[in-house]
Amino acid sequence: MKKLVFTSLAALGAIALPAAAQAQTADTATKQGPELYVGATAGIHDLGIGLPNDDGGIYGVVAGVDVPIGETFFVGAEGNYNIGDGAIDSEYGIAARAGVRVGQTGKVFVRGGYQEVDFDASRFITTPVVGFDDTDGDYLVGAGVEFGLGDSPIAFRAGIDTIAFDSTRATVGVLYKF
Repeated sequence: MKKLVFTSLAALGAIALPAAAQAQTADTATKQGPELYVGATAGIHDLGIGLPNDDGGIYGVVAGVDVPIGETFFVGAEGNYNIGDGAIDSEYGIAARAGVRVGQTGKVFVRGGYQEVDFDASRFITTPVVGFDDTDGDYLVGAGVEFGLGDSPIAFRAGIDTIAFDSTRATVGVLYKF
């Protein structure tokens, strides 16, 4: 599993580097370069398996980079890590982003990537099973919005994702942009 995550990170880097190079070339015309961000997120992740207590809160961090492509469009990559208080012990993932700028500080984006989830198996299984793997991962697709506070480096975000169209994850967050 770790090989898949590292391979995916390398692939995202290979995709982002040419875009970053083009953005630096266009930087002199638009005065915009890559935008780095870190933030805190909170939300709910519903596993959608139809059992009681198959959802719960998730709380975590996100970090990424957006690279402008022209004046309106951008592409980027981000990673996330969350801990849970319900059916999920923790989860982490990576995603590529693409979107459009709205006004001076807004963004609307779609994303796709990979998310690994460590479940709290004690919520579903009363007798521990030796060797039972309580982790699973699959592709993630989603969409979201971000809105900044004027010239401040602070922005707010909201997003909704699904992991393999089996679960639903809704999050909100606060970002600090560099």
